[in-house]
Amino acid sequence: MKFCSHCGSDALRFDVPEGDNRPRYWCPACGTVHYQNPKVVVGAIPVWEDRILLCKRAIQPRKDYWTLPAGYMENGETLQEGAARETWEEACATVNISDLYTVFNLPHIWQIHVFFLSTMVDERYGVGEESSDAGLFLPSEIPWDQLAFPTVSRTLRYFLDDRVRGEFPLRLQDITAKPIAGLRD
Repeated sequence: MKFCSHCGSDALRFDVPEGDNRPRYWCPACGTVHYQNPKVVVGAIPVWEDRILLCKRAIQPRKDYWTLPAGYMENGETLQEGAARETWEEACATVNISDLYTVFNLPHIWQIHVFFLSTMVDERYGVGEESSDAGLFLPSEIPWDQLAFPTVSRTLRYFLDDRVRGEFPLRLQDITAKPIAGLRD
């Protein structure tokens, strides 16, 4: 940050503001503390009969890799609304969002990834603006070595195992890694 978004001052500091316990950007001119908080990535596991809808990413990071439809939440929407919106935006599919299924804390990249169980309303899907391809995959057809993110791989593996058992427990996990300097997303 170079300027205070509250008053426009260019005198921002990055240290521990009075009454706080960690370094933050804050403005000595107006006293505003600029909090930086984790971003929430929300997505769905869209299912049609025995197949799962996946999208091939047309953008970085992990361009040309497959993923479940997911993305950053928008202000003013619920987790479920975000998962349904991302499915529509990335795969042109309408889903009924069901239970919360996986939650992954990724503190090293300042993110939380949340996936919901969902069923497609019908078999229709397409390629959204952030995707270069989309398809319905049987479990044996999932391109495991071409999946974009560990949270997607884990969610899919859990889902396929749980589907055999007919039980879908909520999973909460921490995924930690040594952060790469300057990389936040």
